[in-house]
Amino acid sequence: MSTLAQKYSTVGQRLLGRSVGPPRRNSLRRVGRYLQQRPLAFVGFFLVSALVFVAAFAPLLAPYDPNDINLSDKLMAPNSKYWLGTDQVGRDLLSRIIYGCRLSVLTGFIILSATTVIGSVLGVISGYLGGVLDEVLMRIADFFMAFPYLILAMAIAFSLGASMQNAIFAVIIVFWPSYARLIRGQVMSIREEDFVVAAHAIGASNLRILLRHILPQTWSSLVIKFSLDMGFAIVALASLGFIGLGAQPPTPEWGTMIAESRLYILTAWWYPFFPGLAIFLAIVGFNLSGDAIQELIEPSLNVR
Repeated sequence: MSTLAQKYSTVGQRLLGRSVGPPRRNSLRRVGRYLQQRPLAFVGFFLVSALVFVAAFAPLLAPYDPNDINLSDKLMAPNSKYWLGTDQVGRDLLSRIIYGCRLSVLTGFIILSATTVIGSVLGVISGYLGGVLDEVLMRIADFFMAFPYLILAMAIAFSLGASMQNAIFAVIIVFWPSYARLIRGQVMSIREEDFVVAAHAIGASNLRILLRHILPQTWSSLVIKFSLDMGFAIVALASLGFIGLGAQPPTPEWGTMIAESRLYILTAWWYPFFPGLAIFLAIVGFNLSGDAIQELIEPSLNVR
């Protein structure tokens, strides 16, 4: 619709007594109505917002230093002084879980940001250029996808050495093929559209077509996949930490905390319970919010 037509359409709606708000306001109203109709989506967004808030203000929210040792208070049950109890050397579990939230959210975001960039670049190159390069890149992706992602991440992290940096690198290596395949499929479909053919016909360069016409069409899929994969990234890091290939003690990381609590699971139930609960809530929050974002961006995929 032309600008002139939009102008007269808006004027006509106002004459009929209809309120016309800006697109942003309409989008916010749509999201508000959606959250009213989907209580689980509201729960997901609330949990994610709480995780981000805790991660951002961890130093202000934590009552104690997460690495402060107090042997006289070791393995204390939840009480008025230590709301979630203490560990085997008297460290406050609440403080360690709060700082663990910051670590998990930050590293998950770093992993998926790097994965999105790497997968998008390789997917665009493969899908747009095709030919031998496409075959080579997709066979490499198939090789990585042939293994269970956690087993492959464990193998890579073990070969590089146990550390948080190597665990992050291992998860990035495991996650990128799915993003590359997603973007490749999108690009192969979009490049046959009439507007891309028309851009070629008027002499637009390949780089301009990719940046102005093709890549913007893939953003919605990337946002959906990013939000859905955040929980998997947190689980992968916690799993590597649990088996000793991720963050090393005394780093307050949820998987590492659960690994340290194995010897006390029968005598100090709170020690493994609360870090496990934090992982559970993070997964539920990101999965529910990811499903909600998918329905908001692509309503046609909602089959309920």
